[in-house]
Amino acid sequence: MAKNKSKTERKASKSKPEENQVEPITVPKMTIPGEKKERLSTAVYERELRKLQVELVKMQLWIKERGLKVAVIFEGRDAAGKGGTIKRLTETLNPRIVRVVALPVATEKEKTQWYFQRYVAHLPAAGEMVVFDRSWYNRAGVERVMGFCTPEQVEEFFRSVPEFEKMLIRSGIILIKYWFSVSDEEQEKRFQQRMDDITRRWKLSPMDLESRKRWVEYSRAKDDMFRFTDTKQSPWFVVEADDKKRARLNCISHLLSMIPYEDLTPPKLELPPRQVDDTYVRPPFGDQTFVPEYVIEEKKKN
Repeated sequence: MAKNKSKTERKASKSKPEENQVEPITVPKMTIPGEKKERLSTAVYERELRKLQVELVKMQLWIKERGLKVAVIFEGRDAAGKGGTIKRLTETLNPRIVRVVALPVATEKEKTQWYFQRYVAHLPAAGEMVVFDRSWYNRAGVERVMGFCTPEQVEEFFRSVPEFEKMLIRSGIILIKYWFSVSDEEQEKRFQQRMDDITRRWKLSPMDLESRKRWVEYSRAKDDMFRFTDTKQSPWFVVEADDKKRARLNCISHLLSMIPYEDLTPPKLELPPRQVDDTYVRPPFGDQTFVPEYVIEEKKKN
């Protein structure tokens, strides 16, 4: 057995730097849910969004090249910012590769089908990413709270959905689920903005207004949904959405981290010279019907 070192030897060994000493790992500061942060300036937000959108294009090419099947679910409170995030997520991408599915209310025929049937038809094929703006989780939320389904149907949904999602994952689909969380005060503010802005008023429906009256019921329904469907194989990722700009950046950044990809950006192309043919004569302008010029009214000077 080795002899115990004296105090002097121990001190000396501590003071000598080891040759293979590993540098201490810097642990990033953890974000505390609900913690108030300084609002991002528009310039900073647009700069960071642009960087993320460039990465989304790279990820899109990787999904296409490798034949990946990706399904992303966006759920959350009304006016939580799901639509705005989906818009920024998809606006620079190829709609033939990344498509958004936002199904209307089920038809009478669809109501007689297996509950998941109408969603299955929209699942991704190889080389596609499908973004569900609302999904089969309608049953756990609006349908349950508004009484559009029976308690037995809700119970069956909670029993079925973990197995249904396991099947999707086993089939090779990458399933990612986001829940957008917004405070009562922020939701009220956004509802009021929609009521005051005619270009956004269409976003408000009688159902949205009714949801305000049933805030606690929706909260309980969401808690039950998480209890049954927040599984290890298919977890819910909560996006704090009181700050729209941060929510968009956080969500897109997280999505990029969930799908390992490589840069397959094609090389820059060169524009070929335009064909020249002196024998071609364009038809007279009078033979074509043009869109009239939009008249811009000048502001009156005081």
